[in-house]
Amino acid sequence: MNQVVPTVFIVDDDPAVRKGLSRLMRSVHLDVATYSSAREFLERHDPRTPGCLVLDVAMPGLNGLELQEALARNGSLVPIIFLIGHGDIPMSVQAMKSGALDFLTKPVNDLELLTSIRTALERNRIALQSRAERDDLQARLETLTPREREVLVHVVSGRLNKQIAGDLGTVEKTIKVHRARVMEKMKASSLADLVRLAENLGIRE
Repeated sequence: MNQVVPTVFIVDDDPAVRKGLSRLMRSVHLDVATYSSAREFLERHDPRTPGCLVLDVAMPGLNGLELQEALARNGSLVPIIFLIGHGDIPMSVQAMKSGALDFLTKPVNDLELLTSIRTALERNRIALQSRAERDDLQARLETLTPREREVLVHVVSGRLNKQIAGDLGTVEKTIKVHRARVMEKMKASSLADLVRLAENLGIRE
């Protein structure tokens, strides 16, 4: 399976900034896409594309902080590096509180920006991988029948087959069958593995 190459998304209303940063990204062999407004980025961005966002704070229309809020509402995992003018320093506090990876003042130092971008791309890679793993786990969970889900909850809470049978009003032999199916469908190699998978899904007693 081919791995999708991450993209550095640059959103800034200044054409000179977009051009300069694009040239910088290409000089270190990074894929880059530029947008002249936050609205344009929202309309054209595919959230499944790995990468990071280099975002100007102060823009006409939808500003950088408002774009950050919109992306958060959409469950976006793209890390944001804000570029701010000297008069926008107070806004950086709000940006960081809302989850921005970094904020750099203009004119930005190339090395500092590239270092921050490398960190952002790695963070995005890990976040996307974690989401994919959780989606896979959720898909496995959805293959369980309602009774198998009940058995799963009892098993990961440490109940024995005999106890589970008593709780669910059935016989131990039936619980053994359900338990084996749960292990198979969840692709768990051991009880400890099943407990770990359940915890990752937020399943507790």
